[in-house]
Amino acid sequence: GLDGRIKMAENRIDELANRRQKRLAELAKQRQCMPGDLRHLGRAWVLPHPDRQSQQLAPMRQDQEVERRAVEVATRELEKEGYVVESVESQNLGYDLKASRPHPEGPDKAPSIRFVEVKGRAHKGAIALTQNEYKTAQRLKKDYWLYIVFQCATDNPSLETYQDPARLNWEPVTKVEHYRLKLDAAK
Repeated sequence: GLDGRIKMAENRIDELANRRQKRLAELAKQRQCMPGDLRHLGRAWVLPHPDRQSQQLAPMRQDQEVERRAVEVATRELEKEGYVVESVESQNLGYDLKASRPHPEGPDKAPSIRFVEVKGRAHKGAIALTQNEYKTAQRLKKDYWLYIVFQCATDNPSLETYQDPARLNWEPVTKVEHYRLKLDAAK
């Protein structure tokens, strides 16, 4: 009956308000993260990936112009949908854009928020997420969006969007090579 539907709607509103408060608290914690006492634990020598010129990895090299164009396309699309877009690319939060749109029923209702990771490619090809991006997608679930802009090097870029991309069939890519020498074997 009507009373049951009203109760269900009230429960949903309470659930959304709780989710909003939880997300706002998480965001506030992220802003307060700061390094503590620093201790030198060791050194690492970071080298370019040995297979960076391979047919599989070469198209995935970062290109600042392609990335800039992809963010531009994603921002324009979000603004067309009525979102106010804030770039947080430099903050290393696991996403590039924070987009919010007021609730159509008024300011006392929870707004629609998207945490958007933007990936740009000059052509069609594979996409990779960093560990930070993937873990953020897992944590934010349906509030996290992946916007992939293909053909950024052309006049006709194409946009594909994925809500909750952590649910997709990602394949972990790990390659670790190291060599060890036991001191007694060195003689």
